[in-house]
Amino acid sequence: MDKAEDPLAQLENYDGELPIIATNRSQWFGGNAIDHGRLDRLMEAARSESVEMVDIELETARGKEWVLEEFRETDIELIISFHEFEETPDQTTLDAIIEECAQYGDIAKVATFANDRTDTLRMLRAINSATEDGIQIAGISMGEIGSHVRVLGPLYGSKLGYAPLETDTSEYAPGQISLQRVRSLIDAIEQGEAATQIIDGVEERAPASHGYSQTD
Repeated sequence: MDKAEDPLAQLENYDGELPIIATNRSQWFGGNAIDHGRLDRLMEAARSESVEMVDIELETARGKEWVLEEFRETDIELIISFHEFEETPDQTTLDAIIEECAQYGDIAKVATFANDRTDTLRMLRAINSATEDGIQIAGISMGEIGSHVRVLGPLYGSKLGYAPLETDTSEYAPGQISLQRVRSLIDAIEQGEAATQIIDGVEERAPASHGYSQTD
């Protein structure tokens, strides 16, 4: 919402079939919204029939837990998100952040910057562990080094992906892959030999791909 010209009017006029994830990032969390009235406008958006989920920052959830109950009364799901734009925390810290996000919301979304391939392995391990623990997780490694996690993440259980349209020239998080490209890569993996995991001589199909949206 913070990057749209008139988000509430646009939601009112929206006649598409796909549901919407609404978020209204303040400047503290990489967005453009001013703090005053930010959550009120997000609450108004949550009442729209087209909005299925609302993305709220972990830091906001910590300080204003009572607000989350008001959002739940609108019958939407809550994505509690954490962003680290400079590094990827150590494994213990990363797992703890995911668990905390899950305590506040329906989906835990964690996006961290990957400075090397070890960081991407740490994110994939966190996604896998959270999935095994029954947590609805969306894990993202930002940056060019981490871009492949956007494709491999769903195979480890990541429930949401974020990708711009190929024709969209707006500035998005580093390491973004276009919607068409990321979808084709996931399809290629799942339809090819890489989609079959051979474990102790037993073939098991990899998990199905999950929805990818044009956002974030």
